[in-house]
Amino acid sequence: MKNKCRWALNSAAEEHYHDHEWGVPLHDDQRLFEFLILEGAQAGLSWRTVLEKREAYRLAFAGFVPEVVAAYDEAKLEELLLNPGIIRNRLKLASAMQNARAFLNVQAEFGSFDRYIWGFVGGKALQNQWQSHEQLPAFTALSEQMSRDLTRRGFKFVGKTICYAFMQATGMVNDHTTDCFRHALLKQ
Repeated sequence: MKNKCRWALNSAAEEHYHDHEWGVPLHDDQRLFEFLILEGAQAGLSWRTVLEKREAYRLAFAGFVPEVVAAYDEAKLEELLLNPGIIRNRLKLASAMQNARAFLNVQAEFGSFDRYIWGFVGGKALQNQWQSHEQLPAFTALSEQMSRDLTRRGFKFVGKTICYAFMQATGMVNDHTTDCFRHALLKQ
């Protein structure tokens, strides 16, 4: 059996996510938008909860096409609040709509959200060398900087901890522990 990050052993969904997605450098704008929305939805909850609702989120948010989500209005928000498949938190759902509009503004300014967001790490994943789960930080100075800049650009639910989780999920940082089989695979 391969060694894995301890958090990945809690459920089959988390293990699959760990083995195939978490920490893989992601450069597709639509997928980056998906993770931005899902990380915000996760605030105060477990990632497992979000993973279990991910397909319902994809349906509710039109496959995370930012142009579609940016056009959502108050009536759509009320509809989303009745959807039992997603996390029905008014502030989180409204923030997803606001974030879609801010996302489009960043794309217009930088040519892509990818170019903007990966600029925080110089376009290359940071390779951490954590030996145990306990060493992983909840946030870093870089995630604080990202949070401040996203907030300045009109994004919501993008605090320093959410930004660090986003960086981990999208492979901007390799936070697999050094004994995890994925750590070496994701070294660049």
